[in-house]
Amino acid sequence: MTTSNTVFRFKFTVEFNNELLSFAKVHQYDDRPTYKENWDKWLHANEDIIIRETLHLKSHGYDGDVLQKMYRSGRYYFRNKSSIQQEPKQRRKYLSIDRNTIDMMDRTIMRQNICLKPSILYDQFCDEYSEVIQCELDRMIHVTGLTKDDVRDKLKKTYKNRYFLFKNQSNKEEDTNQSNDIIK
Repeated sequence: MTTSNTVFRFKFTVEFNNELLSFAKVHQYDDRPTYKENWDKWLHANEDIIIRETLHLKSHGYDGDVLQKMYRSGRYYFRNKSSIQQEPKQRRKYLSIDRNTIDMMDRTIMRQNICLKPSILYDQFCDEYSEVIQCELDRMIHVTGLTKDDVRDKLKKTYKNRYFLFKNQSNKEEDTNQSNDIIK
């Protein structure tokens, strides 16, 4: 059994990309008629690389207008592309909450009235388990070095996420039960 890879995005070769990028950067601030005039000159001066690139794209299954693809890439993409390589952003370290605290959140959510707002339920949870929350706050501050407010926000967000997971699960179960009742 043979599977063929369908190409959905036809890219230029690295050699051609460099040529097109350099042309686009030189004519970055040209108005449209001037750019078009210089484009025509560039096409004529670089016929051999353009023919090779056209053959390359056609051999990979591109059936559009190659010259139009080149023009649009140069005019609208490459001329605005920055030549400065940006540093990748550092990901934040993931803060994991103790599994016992999460289980405690789940138990309190299950026995609560799901019609109440999650913020109200969270406040009730904090009142009921203030000692456990304080221990978790201290542990996370010690482990991560974050501020108390950041750790509180993390706990609140985790509680609300658990709430919505439980609520969605309950809604799915109700929908399934209603569907089964209709079928019967």
